[in-house]
Amino acid sequence: MAGNGSDRAGVAIVTGAGTGIGRAAALALLADGWRVVLAGRRQTLLEELAAQAGADRALALPTDVSDPKAVARLFAGARDAFGRVDLLFNNAGMGAPPVPLEELSPEQWRQVVDVNLSGMFYCVQEAFRIMKAQDPRGGRIINNGSISAHAPRPHSAPYTATKHAVTGLTKSASLDGRAYDIAVGQIDIGNAASELTARMARGVPQADGRIAPEPLMDVDQVGRAVAQMAALPLESNIQFMTIMATKMPFVGRG
Repeated sequence: MAGNGSDRAGVAIVTGAGTGIGRAAALALLADGWRVVLAGRRQTLLEELAAQAGADRALALPTDVSDPKAVARLFAGARDAFGRVDLLFNNAGMGAPPVPLEELSPEQWRQVVDVNLSGMFYCVQEAFRIMKAQDPRGGRIINNGSISAHAPRPHSAPYTATKHAVTGLTKSASLDGRAYDIAVGQIDIGNAASELTARMARGVPQADGRIAPEPLMDVDQVGRAVAQMAALPLESNIQFMTIMATKMPFVGRG
């Protein structure tokens, strides 16, 4: 029986698995005994990670989550390879250039919405279809919300708007999944060190207009937090978790 816990871990799909948070989560899940389907846009990075784990433990499936047909192929491929889907870490995301919102083009806005919100919905939808039908029934979905699901950074309207929307998606999916043993939660992450956040140590805009460096935490700690959420039995759910660098300027007035 595929399950949800380190002693009987099942099959997980991780989107945005090639780098950063997604890669850290995939490694943490592999360490806990999960078989992991690695989704993302950069095939070489996915295949390198899959090769480390071995063909019986990991599968690389390049996927553009903004394309619903590609998402359907991802979930079908996971089911065909491993028989079921027990966990989705819905992690793929992107931001727009940090410019005044009136300077953003409609295309830039739509690109962020297509990946961060629509792509996340397509993945939730496919996970529901498989988890409702498989035997044993059910599974777990963890959406990556971000600290921006609570408070914006300057010049981040598309990213912040989509991450607020992800919280609504998480709540709705959690409610709709109850009858089918599908647990849905959200992890909101602040200042995890990766190639995407290196600039924070050098200095980023603050709410008061200053440019200031911000503390970072090891991205592997985020991976372990995702694995902690994933390890619960389906009768329990971490609905929302916030993990952040302790000294980042999030709690308080800017």
